[in-house]
Amino acid sequence: MSKKNVQDKLLIFALGGIGEIGKNMYVIQYDNDIVIVDAGLKFPEEDMLGIDIVIPDISYLKENREKVRGIVITHGHEDHIGGLSYMLRSLNVPVYATKLTLGLIEGKLKEAGLLGETKRILINADSEIELGSIQVSFFKTNHSIPDSVGVCLETPEGVVVHTGDFKFDHTPVNEQYADIKRMAEIGQKGVLALLSDSTNAERPGYTPSEKNVGEELKDIFRKSPQRVVVATFASNVHRIQQVINAAIATDRYIAVVGRSMVNVVGIAGELGYLNIPDGMIVEPEAVNKLAADRVVILCTGSQGEPMSALTRMARSTHRKVDILPGDTVIIAATPIPGNERYVGRTVDELFRLGANVIYGPGSVSGVHVSGHGSQEELKLMLNLIKPKYFIPIHGEYRMLRQHALLAEAVGIEKSNIFVMENGDTVEVQGGKARRGSKVPAGNVLIDGLGVGDVGNIVLRDRKLLSQDGILVVVVTLRKQEGTIVSGPDIISRGFVYVRESEGLLDEANKIVSATLLKLMNDKVNEWASLKTNVKDALGRFLYEKTRRRPMILPIIMEV
Repeated sequence: MSKKNVQDKLLIFALGGIGEIGKNMYVIQYDNDIVIVDAGLKFPEEDMLGIDIVIPDISYLKENREKVRGIVITHGHEDHIGGLSYMLRSLNVPVYATKLTLGLIEGKLKEAGLLGETKRILINADSEIELGSIQVSFFKTNHSIPDSVGVCLETPEGVVVHTGDFKFDHTPVNEQYADIKRMAEIGQKGVLALLSDSTNAERPGYTPSEKNVGEELKDIFRKSPQRVVVATFASNVHRIQQVINAAIATDRYIAVVGRSMVNVVGIAGELGYLNIPDGMIVEPEAVNKLAADRVVILCTGSQGEPMSALTRMARSTHRKVDILPGDTVIIAATPIPGNERYVGRTVDELFRLGANVIYGPGSVSGVHVSGHGSQEELKLMLNLIKPKYFIPIHGEYRMLRQHALLAEAVGIEKSNIFVMENGDTVEVQGGKARRGSKVPAGNVLIDGLGVGDVGNIVLRDRKLLSQDGILVVVVTLRKQEGTIVSGPDIISRGFVYVRESEGLLDEANKIVSATLLKLMNDKVNEWASLKTNVKDALGRFLYEKTRRRPMILPIIMEV
């Protein structure tokens, strides 16, 4: 490890994942060495019209690309690996991940055509790697996907621990126990700063074991007279195993539906993370040929996503699978904040088709438990790691605040707790931490194949178009003579129904003509001035008459 220099300082900051759920990306920088932890995505908010996904702004990393030593991935969920293929296009650095996580990442890189040029290094919980002046080691954690790890980053200023997503499940489905002994040893040696998962910081008590879900699923499968449809996150490999176990216990075949579910079951099965008996998986087309009480359909759509398998089944638009009266549908997930309405709509449609739907919070339905630790587990992590400084991460602002209160309750000084925003830095020098200057952080919006080409102005225009529509004004002028040769023609879309608003549009025509003639008489000839004046005059008139503000696009030609 390189020697500590008096001028050098340690920087800790997030480019995503703080004040939000998703798009996780955390950065540890010491002098000229940068290590990144995770590169996730998040789904768009309601006002991001037409946007597919959102990833972190990595302009700081691109500016300092020669300092970036590598990216370490804690586990294989989309909010931790989903932004990786976009990031690696402009920042080709080595990727360190565990076996299943790497399998899922390789699937994404293959799709993006980046597999050949990306250096991928397989690690496990016992690995130790040297990234410049930062030594990185790992420890096993429990989460809703196998091969999850926490990260220990040893810098010349001290040790920084990043928990990854975790809970303490003492009866894990895959018998991968959290390494509590190792966590305690790390804490014993002394930890400078802890970055810990805050998702369930508002939830008292302990998060139940995933094993509980398995028992509940078996019970439902036994009592269901017809087919059972289970919707869950494709990446929740433990839940998928529980569905397989329940199907084995009740002698049912499984059909896997939905692209991401097929991918994950394929990769996890191949790598030995799912135990699936031979002949148990059948093609979706075969479902109708089997007895209804011998079938389980495992699919995506637990969040009510419009194009997911379950949503299409609920709308009777799925090509291969229909929901029949008497089928049992289990939604084995809690809606991500903001998705409640979509899930509610899907549940309504399923009930209309005559299905028996089991959904709702885990404590009510028993078919879902969280993969994140509740308050008592968060306190346990704090007590095991015993950090000097604490930075709550991975959660909306209220969750971070709540986690800060838990840290105070277990004895961490209030002045040593940093509740941050994306881009805020904590600077550590000589063992003392303080708030540093901000680095650029924000959202990069992905729309189709476009990465970052849709910004606030385009979104504002989309919003305007969606609310009040558009008017296009086409007019041809002879500038020298100051006359209108043809037009104005007004084309309206999404503003008013033309056949019923002829009077309004005739008046609008007259206003455009009068405005243009006056300007030409006053010898105003610049295109910009002509267009601006037409927009202003027409905008005022239309707002007066309709109280709407459509987007106005003047197209002025000259002959």
